[in-house]
Amino acid sequence: MHGSTRTPGRYATSLARKVRGTDPVALRRATRTAEGGSRERTGDDHPTHPRRSRTMTEKRVGVEFPSKVGIWWNSEAWPIREAQNVARDIEALGFGSLFMPEGGGKDVLVESAAFLAATDRLVVGTGIANIHVRLPMAAETAGRTLSALHPGRFVLGLGVSHAPFVEQLVGNPYSKPLTTMRTYLERMDEVPAELESDGRALRLLAALGPKMIELSGELADGAHPYRVTPEQTRNTRSLLGPDRWIVSEQAVAIGGDEADQLRRAHEHLRLASSLPNYRNSWLRQGFDESDLVPGGSDRLARALVGMGSAEQAAESATAHLNAGADHVAVQLLLDTPTTDPRPALRALASALKL
Repeated sequence: MHGSTRTPGRYATSLARKVRGTDPVALRRATRTAEGGSRERTGDDHPTHPRRSRTMTEKRVGVEFPSKVGIWWNSEAWPIREAQNVARDIEALGFGSLFMPEGGGKDVLVESAAFLAATDRLVVGTGIANIHVRLPMAAETAGRTLSALHPGRFVLGLGVSHAPFVEQLVGNPYSKPLTTMRTYLERMDEVPAELESDGRALRLLAALGPKMIELSGELADGAHPYRVTPEQTRNTRSLLGPDRWIVSEQAVAIGGDEADQLRRAHEHLRLASSLPNYRNSWLRQGFDESDLVPGGSDRLARALVGMGSAEQAAESATAHLNAGADHVAVQLLLDTPTTDPRPALRALASALKL
């Protein structure tokens, strides 16, 4: 097959162009049909997503989370070898995943490769990779490569980020995030199927509003809600239907007294409370302008951050699972970015009975 002058990928591309035109999603659909049979659902696709070709079977076997609860950790301030040691401990404690952001410090895909290499079963995900810092082809082929090297263990989370970061740090204009994301995903789908054909990363979108949530079901495998209540996870599930992934993030502040936990919660929300994407999300979730003061009101902080004992933090994570999330990634709010998370991780793992 590899010696053939006309590979399945070239044949499929030709067939797709002839039958489907130039639509990139149709191109991928025809490519997969020609290379091994249709993967389209025949009777139970979510009615608002007729163009999707990823099946419910793919949803359930595409990633194998060792447990329902994982960790969301910003490791950018840590030397990578020390961060790898933390990843090993996260796995040893029984957590199912490690998600990390891309905040302008380190390349999140390189970090993902390091954590995958350091562990055996842990699912590693980007929460999220900023689409403004790399070309669609680079994101797609990186995801395929990591998935081929570590089958069932990589999640490619993508997001449009926020205007101040994109305009000041990246130097790109920020406008029409929904259109920008759709175009990016369509260009990812145009990457030739024969490039790392053995890997396809599970693709999630940072989706807060209803239109981005719908897009996460149309051109991705689901959503990665961030800084949301369990009720918003429930709303996301109602929009996506049963056959898409939802991996929700839940921040928690454990250890110290109530005042200290509330302080950490407000600090966690301080920058976010100035960003339109989050402010609009919280208004849609039922909060009002009085909750959007710098750092958020106490009501907002208590709704978005699990506070109290490790057992109470575990309950806040479980609430997202009960609301329809497939998996929840817990973010520990610590005193500084270099604070060792492992004491809190051990307490949380014990409370969750991992």
